[in-house]
Amino acid sequence: MLQDLALTDLIDLRGTKELVLIDVRSPSEYKHSSIPGSLNIPLFDDAERAEIGTLYKQVSIQAAKERGLEIVSAKLPAFIRRFAEIPGSKAVFCWRGGMRSKTTATLLSLMGIRAYRLTGGYRAYRKWVVDELDKIASEFPAVPYVINGYTGSGKTEILHCLKQRGHPVLDLESMAGHRGSIFGHIGLEANNQKTFDSLLIDELIQMDGASYFIFEAESKRIGKVALPEPIIQKKEQAHQIWLDVPLEVRIGHILDDYKPWDHIEECILSFLKIKSRIHTPIAAEIEKCLKEGDFRRAVELLLVHYYDPRYDHSVTGYGYAPGTVVSANSIPEAVEIIENMILKQVKEPYRQEKIKVEQP
Repeated sequence: MLQDLALTDLIDLRGTKELVLIDVRSPSEYKHSSIPGSLNIPLFDDAERAEIGTLYKQVSIQAAKERGLEIVSAKLPAFIRRFAEIPGSKAVFCWRGGMRSKTTATLLSLMGIRAYRLTGGYRAYRKWVVDELDKIASEFPAVPYVINGYTGSGKTEILHCLKQRGHPVLDLESMAGHRGSIFGHIGLEANNQKTFDSLLIDELIQMDGASYFIFEAESKRIGKVALPEPIIQKKEQAHQIWLDVPLEVRIGHILDDYKPWDHIEECILSFLKIKSRIHTPIAAEIEKCLKEGDFRRAVELLLVHYYDPRYDHSVTGYGYAPGTVVSANSIPEAVEIIENMILKQVKEPYRQEKIKVEQP
Protein backbone atom coordinates (compact mmCIF):
# COMPACT_ATOMS: atom_id res chain seq x y z
CA MET A 1 0.00 0.00 0.00
CA LEU A 2 1.35 3.41 -1.03
CA GLN A 3 2.21 5.61 1.95
CA ASP A 4 3.26 9.24 1.58
CA LEU A 5 5.92 10.92 3.69
CA ALA A 6 5.64 14.64 4.36
CA LEU A 7 8.75 16.78 3.98
CA THR A 8 8.57 17.89 7.64
CA ASP A 9 8.64 14.23 8.73
CA LEU A 10 11.55 13.55 6.39
CA ILE A 11 13.60 16.35 7.99
CA ASP A 12 13.03 14.82 11.44
CA LEU A 13 13.79 11.27 10.32
CA ARG A 14 16.99 12.26 8.48
CA GLY A 15 18.40 13.54 11.74
CA THR A 16 18.06 10.06 13.23
CA LYS A 17 19.61 8.37 10.16
CA GLU A 18 16.86 5.73 10.32
CA LEU A 19 15.68 6.22 6.73
CA VAL A 20 17.36 5.43 3.41
CA LEU A 21 16.45 7.98 0.75
CA ILE A 22 16.35 6.79 -2.85
CA ASP A 23 16.23 9.17 -5.80
CA VAL A 24 14.50 7.41 -8.74
CA ARG A 25 15.20 10.22 -11.21
CA SER A 26 17.61 9.78 -14.10
CA PRO A 27 21.39 9.75 -13.46
CA SER A 28 21.88 13.25 -14.91
CA GLU A 29 19.13 14.70 -12.71
CA TYR A 30 20.66 13.05 -9.66
CA LYS A 31 24.13 14.28 -10.53
CA HIS A 32 22.91 17.84 -10.98
CA SER A 33 21.37 18.00 -7.50
CA SER A 34 19.72 15.71 -5.02
CA ILE A 35 18.99 15.37 -1.31
CA PRO A 36 22.34 14.79 0.45
CA GLY A 37 22.96 11.16 1.33
CA SER A 38 20.39 9.77 -1.08
CA LEU A 39 21.06 6.82 -3.37
CA ASN A 40 20.22 6.80 -7.07
CA ILE A 41 18.21 3.90 -8.47
CA PRO A 42 16.73 5.42 -11.64
CA LEU A 43 13.43 4.21 -13.01
CA PHE A 44 14.56 5.50 -16.42
CA ASP A 45 18.05 6.28 -17.66
CA ASP A 46 18.73 9.60 -19.40
CA ALA A 47 17.95 8.32 -22.92
CA GLU A 48 14.74 6.62 -21.80
CA ARG A 49 13.58 9.73 -19.96
CA ALA A 50 14.23 11.86 -23.06
CA GLU A 51 12.30 9.41 -25.23
CA ILE A 52 9.28 9.34 -22.91
CA GLY A 53 9.35 13.12 -22.57
CA THR A 54 9.27 13.52 -26.34
CA LEU A 55 6.27 11.17 -26.63
CA TYR A 56 4.52 13.06 -23.84
CA LYS A 57 4.91 16.41 -25.60
CA GLN A 58 4.63 15.41 -29.27
CA VAL A 59 2.28 12.41 -29.31
CA SER A 60 0.14 11.91 -26.21
CA ILE A 61 0.19 11.22 -22.49
CA GLN A 62 -1.11 7.73 -23.15
CA ALA A 63 1.70 6.97 -25.61
CA ALA A 64 4.25 8.11 -23.05
CA LYS A 65 2.68 5.91 -20.36
CA GLU A 66 2.62 2.85 -22.62
CA ARG A 67 6.27 3.28 -23.60
CA GLY A 68 7.21 3.82 -19.96
CA LEU A 69 5.46 0.58 -19.05
CA GLU A 70 7.39 -1.29 -21.73
CA ILE A 71 10.71 0.00 -20.43
CA VAL A 72 9.93 -0.67 -16.78
CA SER A 73 8.61 -4.18 -17.47
CA ALA A 74 11.87 -5.23 -19.11
CA LYS A 75 14.04 -4.08 -16.19
CA LEU A 76 11.63 -4.82 -13.33
CA PRO A 77 13.40 -7.87 -11.75
CA ALA A 78 16.76 -6.10 -11.50
CA PHE A 79 15.11 -2.88 -10.37
CA ILE A 80 13.26 -4.58 -7.51
CA ARG A 81 16.34 -6.59 -6.54
CA ARG A 82 18.36 -3.42 -5.98
CA PHE A 83 15.78 -2.15 -3.50
CA ALA A 84 15.55 -5.50 -1.75
CA GLU A 85 19.29 -5.44 -1.11
CA ILE A 86 19.00 -2.18 0.87
CA PRO A 87 18.29 -2.79 4.59
CA GLY A 88 16.07 -0.60 6.72
CA SER A 89 13.22 1.80 6.01
CA LYS A 90 13.17 3.41 2.59
CA ALA A 91 11.63 6.50 1.01
CA VAL A 92 11.61 7.19 -2.73
CA PHE A 93 11.33 10.51 -4.51
CA CYS A 94 11.39 11.97 -8.00
CA TRP A 95 11.18 15.56 -9.24
CA ARG A 96 7.76 16.47 -7.82
CA GLY A 97 6.46 13.30 -6.17
CA GLY A 98 4.69 12.27 -9.35
CA MET A 99 4.55 9.27 -11.64
CA ARG A 100 8.07 7.92 -11.21
CA SER A 101 8.09 7.78 -7.40
CA LYS A 102 4.44 6.66 -7.28
CA THR A 103 5.14 3.83 -9.74
CA THR A 104 8.24 2.77 -7.81
CA ALA A 105 6.54 2.75 -4.40
CA THR A 106 3.54 0.83 -5.81
CA LEU A 107 5.73 -1.80 -7.49
CA LEU A 108 7.78 -2.25 -4.32
CA SER A 109 4.60 -2.64 -2.27
CA LEU A 110 3.33 -5.36 -4.62
CA MET A 111 6.62 -7.22 -4.07
CA GLY A 112 6.36 -6.94 -0.29
CA ILE A 113 8.93 -4.13 0.05
CA ARG A 114 7.63 -1.16 1.99
CA ALA A 115 8.75 2.25 0.81
CA TYR A 116 7.38 5.71 1.50
CA ARG A 117 6.94 8.29 -1.25
CA LEU A 118 8.18 11.79 -0.47
CA THR A 119 5.33 14.25 -0.97
CA GLY A 120 6.30 16.95 -3.44
CA GLY A 121 9.55 15.22 -4.38
CA TYR A 122 12.87 16.98 -4.80
CA ARG A 123 11.15 20.20 -5.86
CA ALA A 124 9.49 20.52 -2.44
CA TYR A 125 12.81 19.80 -0.72
CA ARG A 126 14.60 22.46 -2.77
CA LYS A 127 11.90 25.02 -1.96
CA TRP A 128 12.34 24.23 1.73
CA VAL A 129 16.11 24.76 1.47
CA VAL A 130 15.67 28.10 -0.29
CA ASP A 131 13.06 29.25 2.24
CA GLU A 132 14.91 28.10 5.36
CA LEU A 133 18.67 28.37 4.73
CA ASP A 134 19.13 32.07 5.45
CA LYS A 135 16.87 31.85 8.49
CA ILE A 136 18.68 28.85 9.98
CA ALA A 137 22.11 30.36 9.25
CA SER A 138 21.26 33.80 10.66
CA GLU A 139 19.63 32.38 13.81
CA PHE A 140 22.39 29.82 14.43
CA PRO A 141 23.38 30.72 18.01
CA ALA A 142 26.82 29.11 18.25
CA VAL A 143 29.86 31.38 18.63
CA PRO A 144 31.83 31.49 15.34
CA TYR A 145 35.59 31.05 15.12
CA VAL A 146 37.21 31.81 11.77
CA ILE A 147 40.61 30.55 10.67
CA ASN A 148 42.55 33.04 8.53
CA GLY A 149 45.93 32.62 6.93
CA TYR A 150 47.98 32.98 3.78
CA THR A 151 47.41 30.50 0.96
CA GLY A 152 48.96 27.15 1.88
CA SER A 153 48.75 27.65 5.63
CA GLY A 154 46.84 24.37 5.94
CA LYS A 155 43.48 25.87 6.93
CA THR A 156 41.38 23.13 5.33
CA GLU A 157 43.48 20.31 6.76
CA ILE A 158 43.30 21.92 10.19
CA LEU A 159 39.50 21.96 9.91
CA HIS A 160 39.51 18.28 8.96
CA CYS A 161 41.62 17.42 11.99
CA LEU A 162 39.43 19.47 14.33
CA LYS A 163 36.33 17.77 12.94
CA GLN A 164 37.94 14.35 13.50
CA ARG A 165 38.43 15.36 17.10
CA GLY A 166 34.71 16.03 17.40
CA HIS A 167 34.61 19.83 17.05
CA PRO A 168 31.71 21.44 15.12
CA VAL A 169 33.20 22.48 11.78
CA LEU A 170 31.81 23.99 8.59
CA ASP A 171 34.05 22.95 5.70
CA LEU A 172 32.71 25.34 3.08
CA GLU A 173 35.32 24.40 0.46
CA SER A 174 34.41 20.72 0.64
CA MET A 175 30.74 21.63 0.23
CA ALA A 176 31.62 23.77 -2.80
CA GLY A 177 33.97 21.15 -4.27
CA HIS A 178 36.47 23.94 -4.80
CA ARG A 179 39.45 25.41 -2.90
CA GLY A 180 38.50 29.01 -3.62
CA SER A 181 41.47 30.16 -5.75
CA ILE A 182 41.93 30.33 -9.52
CA PHE A 183 43.59 26.90 -9.20
CA GLY A 184 40.92 25.68 -6.76
CA HIS A 185 39.10 23.34 -9.14
CA ILE A 186 42.16 21.24 -9.98
CA GLY A 187 41.62 17.58 -9.08
CA LEU A 188 38.11 18.29 -7.77
CA GLU A 189 34.55 18.34 -9.10
CA ALA A 190 32.85 21.62 -8.29
CA ASN A 191 29.32 21.55 -6.88
CA ASN A 192 26.56 23.85 -8.06
CA GLN A 193 24.60 26.21 -5.81
CA LYS A 194 21.76 23.74 -5.22
CA THR A 195 24.09 21.03 -3.94
CA PHE A 196 26.07 23.49 -1.83
CA ASP A 197 22.94 24.90 -0.21
CA SER A 198 21.67 21.42 0.62
CA LEU A 199 24.97 20.36 2.18
CA LEU A 200 25.22 23.60 4.17
CA ILE A 201 21.73 23.42 5.67
CA ASP A 202 22.38 19.76 6.50
CA GLU A 203 25.55 20.63 8.40
CA LEU A 204 23.88 23.47 10.30
CA ILE A 205 21.05 21.18 11.40
CA GLN A 206 23.49 18.46 12.46
CA MET A 207 25.40 21.01 14.56
CA ASP A 208 22.26 21.97 16.48
CA GLY A 209 23.20 22.36 20.13
CA ALA A 210 26.79 23.42 19.48
CA SER A 211 28.02 26.35 21.60
CA TYR A 212 30.62 27.28 18.97
CA PHE A 213 31.67 26.34 15.45
CA ILE A 214 34.79 26.75 13.34
CA PHE A 215 35.18 27.58 9.66
CA GLU A 216 37.66 29.06 7.24
CA ALA A 217 37.70 32.69 6.11
CA GLU A 218 36.34 32.55 2.56
CA SER A 219 35.46 35.17 -0.01
CA LYS A 220 31.85 35.62 -1.03
CA ARG A 221 32.28 33.14 -3.88
CA ILE A 222 33.89 29.70 -3.80
CA GLY A 223 34.09 28.27 -7.29
CA LYS A 224 30.54 28.11 -8.70
CA VAL A 225 28.75 28.99 -5.46
CA ALA A 226 27.98 32.12 -3.48
CA LEU A 227 27.96 32.09 0.31
CA PRO A 228 24.67 33.09 1.96
CA GLU A 229 24.79 36.58 3.45
CA PRO A 230 24.32 35.27 7.04
CA ILE A 231 27.52 33.21 6.70
CA ILE A 232 29.39 36.30 5.49
CA GLN A 233 28.10 38.16 8.53
CA LYS A 234 29.16 35.33 10.85
CA LYS A 235 32.65 35.56 9.37
CA GLU A 236 32.85 39.29 10.06
CA GLN A 237 31.54 38.89 13.63
CA ALA A 238 33.66 35.85 14.48
CA HIS A 239 36.67 35.49 16.75
CA GLN A 240 39.53 35.69 14.27
CA ILE A 241 42.33 33.11 14.36
CA TRP A 242 45.37 34.12 12.32
CA LEU A 243 47.77 31.39 11.20
CA ASP A 244 51.45 32.27 10.98
CA VAL A 245 53.13 29.47 9.01
CA PRO A 246 56.62 29.60 7.40
CA LEU A 247 56.71 29.99 3.62
CA GLU A 248 58.52 26.69 3.04
CA VAL A 249 55.88 24.80 5.02
CA ARG A 250 53.11 26.47 3.02
CA ILE A 251 54.76 25.50 -0.25
CA GLY A 252 54.90 21.89 0.94
CA HIS A 253 51.19 21.95 1.86
CA ILE A 254 50.25 23.22 -1.60
CA LEU A 255 52.35 20.62 -3.42
CA ASP A 256 50.88 17.82 -1.29
CA ASP A 257 47.34 19.04 -1.83
CA TYR A 258 47.33 19.98 -5.52
CA LYS A 259 49.89 17.49 -6.87
CA PRO A 260 50.58 19.78 -9.85
CA TRP A 261 52.70 17.13 -11.60
CA ASP A 262 49.44 15.24 -12.23
CA HIS A 263 47.66 18.32 -13.61
CA ILE A 264 50.27 20.25 -15.54
CA GLU A 265 47.99 21.41 -18.35
CA GLU A 266 45.26 22.53 -15.94
CA CYS A 267 47.82 24.43 -13.86
CA ILE A 268 49.15 26.29 -16.90
CA LEU A 269 45.65 27.15 -18.17
CA SER A 270 44.67 28.45 -14.74
CA PHE A 271 47.87 30.47 -14.45
CA LEU A 272 47.22 32.14 -17.81
CA LYS A 273 44.02 33.63 -16.36
CA ILE A 274 46.03 35.64 -13.82
CA LYS A 275 49.28 36.07 -15.75
CA SER A 276 48.53 39.67 -16.72
CA ARG A 277 48.14 40.66 -13.03
CA ILE A 278 51.73 39.67 -12.18
CA HIS A 279 54.87 41.66 -12.96
CA THR A 280 55.96 40.52 -16.44
CA PRO A 281 59.41 39.03 -15.63
CA ILE A 282 57.98 37.15 -12.62
CA ALA A 283 55.03 35.86 -14.67
CA ALA A 284 57.41 34.61 -17.35
CA GLU A 285 59.48 32.75 -14.77
CA ILE A 286 56.38 31.15 -13.21
CA GLU A 287 55.17 29.94 -16.60
CA LYS A 288 58.63 28.57 -17.41
CA CYS A 289 58.77 26.71 -14.08
CA LEU A 290 55.31 25.16 -14.64
CA LYS A 291 56.25 23.95 -18.12
CA GLU A 292 59.60 22.56 -16.93
CA GLY A 293 58.17 20.89 -13.81
CA ASP A 294 59.86 23.12 -11.23
CA PHE A 295 56.65 23.31 -9.22
CA ARG A 296 58.22 24.27 -5.91
CA ARG A 297 59.72 27.41 -7.43
CA ALA A 298 56.46 28.18 -9.29
CA VAL A 299 54.45 27.94 -6.09
CA GLU A 300 56.94 30.11 -4.19
CA LEU A 301 56.76 32.86 -6.81
CA LEU A 302 52.96 32.71 -6.93
CA LEU A 303 52.73 33.04 -3.16
CA VAL A 304 55.25 35.85 -2.77
CA HIS A 305 54.25 37.93 -5.79
CA TYR A 306 50.55 37.24 -6.17
CA TYR A 307 48.62 35.48 -3.39
CA ASP A 308 50.26 37.01 -0.31
CA PRO A 309 49.91 40.63 -1.53
CA ARG A 310 46.27 40.00 -2.52
CA TYR A 311 45.56 38.48 0.89
CA ASP A 312 47.14 41.44 2.69
CA HIS A 313 45.05 43.83 0.61
CA SER A 314 41.79 41.97 1.31
CA VAL A 315 42.45 41.75 5.05
CA THR A 316 43.22 45.48 5.23
CA GLY A 317 40.00 46.23 3.39
CA TYR A 318 37.80 44.25 5.76
CA GLY A 319 39.33 45.72 8.89
CA TYR A 320 38.96 42.63 11.06
CA ALA A 321 39.76 42.70 14.76
CA PRO A 322 43.25 41.39 15.62
CA GLY A 323 42.04 38.12 17.14
CA THR A 324 44.57 35.44 18.05
CA VAL A 325 47.78 34.71 16.17
CA VAL A 326 48.74 31.03 16.00
CA SER A 327 52.36 30.43 15.01
CA ALA A 328 52.97 26.83 13.97
CA ASN A 329 55.37 24.79 11.85
CA SER A 330 52.97 21.89 11.21
CA ILE A 331 49.29 20.99 11.00
CA PRO A 332 49.27 18.97 14.27
CA GLU A 333 50.91 21.84 16.12
CA ALA A 334 48.35 24.34 14.84
CA VAL A 335 45.45 21.98 15.65
CA GLU A 336 46.70 21.54 19.22
CA ILE A 337 47.04 25.29 19.80
CA ILE A 338 43.64 26.14 18.28
CA GLU A 339 41.85 23.36 20.15
CA ASN A 340 43.34 24.37 23.51
CA MET A 341 42.49 28.02 22.90
CA ILE A 342 38.86 27.31 22.03
CA LEU A 343 38.32 24.84 24.86
CA LYS A 344 39.54 27.45 27.35
CA GLN A 345 36.98 29.94 26.04
CA VAL A 346 33.85 27.76 25.80
CA LYS A 347 32.05 26.49 28.86
CA GLU A 348 30.70 23.25 27.42
CA PRO A 349 32.86 21.67 24.69
CA TYR A 350 30.73 20.14 21.95
CA ARG A 351 31.45 16.72 20.50
CA GLN A 352 29.64 14.98 17.66
CA GLU A 353 31.76 11.89 18.17
CA LYS A 354 34.45 11.51 20.78
CA ILE A 355 37.40 10.51 18.64
CA LYS A 356 40.96 10.54 19.84
CA VAL A 357 43.34 11.39 17.00
CA GLU A 358 46.95 10.47 17.55
CA GLN A 359 49.53 13.00 16.52
CA PRO A 360 51.57 11.78 13.54
